[in-house]
Amino acid sequence: MSTRDKYHDVVKQALEKEGWTITDDPYSFSYGKVDFRIDLGQKS
Repeated sequence: MSTRDKYHDVVKQALEKEGWTITDDPYSFSYGKVDFRIDLGQKS
């Protein structure tokens, strides 16, 4: 798992305050042989 920077929790809290629903923290997926990890995932 990648290391979070000092802003991660602040940004997440601000997004949730604005009505975002964070579904994954981090959001992980694979494409072919490459694995990806994105900081946050949101329900569409």
